[in-house]
Amino acid sequence: MLLHSKSTTETRAIAAAIAALLEAGDVVVLTGDLGGGKTTFVQGAVAALGSSDSVTSPTFAIVQEYTAPVPIAHVDVYRLDREQELHDIGFDELVDSGRIVFVEWGERVARLVPADRLVITFDVPRTGGEDERVVAIEAQGASWALRHAALGASLQPWSVAS
Repeated sequence: MLLHSKSTTETRAIAAAIAALLEAGDVVVLTGDLGGGKTTFVQGAVAALGSSDSVTSPTFAIVQEYTAPVPIAHVDVYRLDREQELHDIGFDELVDSGRIVFVEWGERVARLVPADRLVITFDVPRTGGEDERVVAIEAQGASWALRHAALGASLQPWSVAS
């Protein structure tokens, strides 16, 4: 599914639409270049999931946790050199804890992320406004197969015609 966001406000709205479908234990993998919109997306999702916590990039902290009706973990693996470091920070426990987990730069640790996941890729188009993004959504696994139609319907306002 391919989407077009014209602004950071729209990127947060896309995140809110997706957040409405997230369930305890879901993992959302976020990929794209630096400045692509990953943290902006998480800001929108965390707010929509009922947290009033301030969301910043966890690049240096590696993991940020947010209080919400379903607890949220925001992981950034950009600075990790080895997969073992992900184990050392308790990533497996975060995923198995029933939290909703957002993983920035998740393509770097794809084999450690559950197969049942939502992958969101951000691309900055060569033409367009500074905050425009092309957002590709790929639902993977059985639980997302069940939610695919609802996902498509909720993202229709930003859908790029194929």
